Amino acid sequence: MANNNTQQPSAELIDEQTIFSMADLCRSCSVEAEFIEAMVEQGIIEPSGSRGTHWCFTASSLRRTRVTLHLQKDLGVNLAGAALALDLLDHIEQIESRLRRLAAASGSQVDVRDI
Repeated sequence: MANNNTQQPSAELIDEQTIFSMADLCRSCSVEAEFIEAMVEQGIIEPSGSRGTHWCFTASSLRRTRVTLHLQKDLGVNLAGAALALDLLDHIEQIESRLRRLAAASGSQVDVRDI
């Protein structure tokens, strides 16, 4: 008889107001604290609280950490490159949001992917 011990993919539902400790962030992303500290030094994520184990991180930090890990793994990007890529992605998101608001104000339907 076959052994059915396959792992089911898990999903996390995270509220934007969720706060993570350093240990929580490390565990959620399967990284060491030194990696998180390096990301903070590069300005990729911004903790609140006192340095080290007392740092707290937002859901945005979790997202940015995961994106950074994907950039490193899939594209070989270093932390400085990841910081730049994340800043550009944030800027694109802001521009798309403005375009949607302008389109809504003018009553037109604009798909930002068409631009």
